[in-house]
Amino acid sequence: MADIHRIFPPDSPAPRGPYSPAVAAGDFIYVSGQGPVDPATNQMSYGDIQHETRVTLANVMRILAAAGASASDVVKCNVYLRDGNDFSAMNEVYREFFGDQRPARTTVAVAFADPLMKVEIDCIAYRPR
Repeated sequence: MADIHRIFPPDSPAPRGPYSPAVAAGDFIYVSGQGPVDPATNQMSYGDIQHETRVTLANVMRILAAAGASASDVVKCNVYLRDGNDFSAMNEVYREFFGDQRPARTTVAVAFADPLMKVEIDCIAYRPR
């Protein structure tokens, strides 16, 4: 029988679709793509790329904490940017959250369903029991 748990932290933004904010499967935690949603209002918090990256990564960290993990447990991130020219500014904020931990990462420029959103980030963490 699979050891799979769906994680719905009460202090995180509500999913905007039929998905779990995170799923723990064995020793791995898969965090769904997070955007710049203010968890207090459950509304988008638009701003410059640094603001949106900060809000987005705070949401990722909140979900990881609810799963018993932290930034140091993250092994892979995917970063999606509306504008590839925002890479450097996003990277400055990303560094604030991960420091020297430096998980593997892919960053791509994409078109979002919400044309005002500038960034979305998902990740995989490994937390041995």
